[in-house]
Amino acid sequence: MPTTAAIAIKDLVAKQRAYFASGATRSVKFRKEQLTKLKNAISTHERDFIDALHKDLRKHEFEAYATEIGFVLIELKKAISHLDKWAKPRAVPTPLFHFNGNSYVQPEPYGVTLHISPWNYPFQLLFAPLVGAIAAGNTAVLKPSEYAPATSAVIAKVVGATFSPEYIAVVEGAVPESQALLEEKFDYIFFTGGTNVGRIVYQAAAKHLTPVTLELGGKSPCIVDRDTNIALSAKRIVWGKFVNAGQTCIAPDYILVDKAVKEQLVAKIIEYIKKAYSDDAQRSEHYPRIINTQHLNRLATYLKEGKILYGGKVDANDNYVEPTLLENVPSDAKVMTDEIFGPILPIIEYDNLNDAIEFINKRPKPLALYMFSKDEKKIQRVLAETSAGGVTINDTLLHIANPHLPFGGVGDSGIGAYHGQLSFDVFSHLKSVLRRTFMVDDPVRYAPYKLKLGWLRKLMDWTL
Repeated sequence: MPTTAAIAIKDLVAKQRAYFASGATRSVKFRKEQLTKLKNAISTHERDFIDALHKDLRKHEFEAYATEIGFVLIELKKAISHLDKWAKPRAVPTPLFHFNGNSYVQPEPYGVTLHISPWNYPFQLLFAPLVGAIAAGNTAVLKPSEYAPATSAVIAKVVGATFSPEYIAVVEGAVPESQALLEEKFDYIFFTGGTNVGRIVYQAAAKHLTPVTLELGGKSPCIVDRDTNIALSAKRIVWGKFVNAGQTCIAPDYILVDKAVKEQLVAKIIEYIKKAYSDDAQRSEHYPRIINTQHLNRLATYLKEGKILYGGKVDANDNYVEPTLLENVPSDAKVMTDEIFGPILPIIEYDNLNDAIEFINKRPKPLALYMFSKDEKKIQRVLAETSAGGVTINDTLLHIANPHLPFGGVGDSGIGAYHGQLSFDVFSHLKSVLRRTFMVDDPVRYAPYKLKLGWLRKLMDWTL
């Protein structure tokens, strides 16, 4: 017997499908108007979103704007200013044997799209993909995470006041609502979250042959070469690791450091943790909290799997885990096999770069990889001999902030990529079109074929 929620979701999807079929979302003018409405709504309710992010994750206003709100506004501005160009047919070459024709690619919307977003960046990771869906001319059903209830509530309020539900709608709830959504046939599914849930989404999509983008995670390594600026490397690692209390899918998950500079690096990392968050990060307004007790307890078990070099304090009443450095961690420990998703940083030393590369390649392909080095040959070796969704050299996280770079995973860390024009392309079927005239015809291809094979070979050779 279908639940009330399942019946409501089925009705919602049917209404969105009818609205899409009406052609209302097709014109570029309409799409730009909707993107502008979303941009204005976000700007109007900026304080509501900032307050909600603080309530859910204790994010400082600067961090909330830099990593969530401002990030999405950049995507919106880019889409609004470039949409006319993105939506145009894209001319491509036409082979010689189609001499009386022309070829192009015509972007067209998929239809009804489903967006399932996580709790760690509950604003950015829901609205950034939505920008692409709107720009491409789709409707959208949004499922924010129940683990960030304050942000989810503001999202539902703002979206409900800005768009009609047959166009864009929010479905709040937990596992039952997610399961009911995945029972429906969508034309595209965009999921951001953990690898295990990603597999469930992928299996559900497969039943309907629905195309997907899966933005997952993994254990993103950070290599620190002996030939680097140790102080600046440490400063940038501290920022990338402990922003959002480490609850970032592309945060450095562990450090592989040349043993010759390990002690210097550890000392500088500790120095910059204290500069950023003081000697007691729990008292710092700049340091966020773990999303809930379940995740805090998970992180607390990791602290037992190595020697604590710094930190280690846990306060369950405050959802607080201190910035922590670990060493002497067995390679098969949970902290080295699970995605940490918290402020715990294992530090592993290596004798030579071969060892570091081998260590990385024995594990599933990560969402991100970082390397700090001044040695160009070593940098090129790592780029050539490892695989990751994205790479930043001599810094952390910043490749995600360039809208001209595709952001996505590879292997276990995800399928597909987005940001900038790629967000438009992700939610567009790039339809191939060949147009020919009736003015001239090519007789070679028609039967009977006697004495024509030689001409065909020459024609195809010329095409190359």
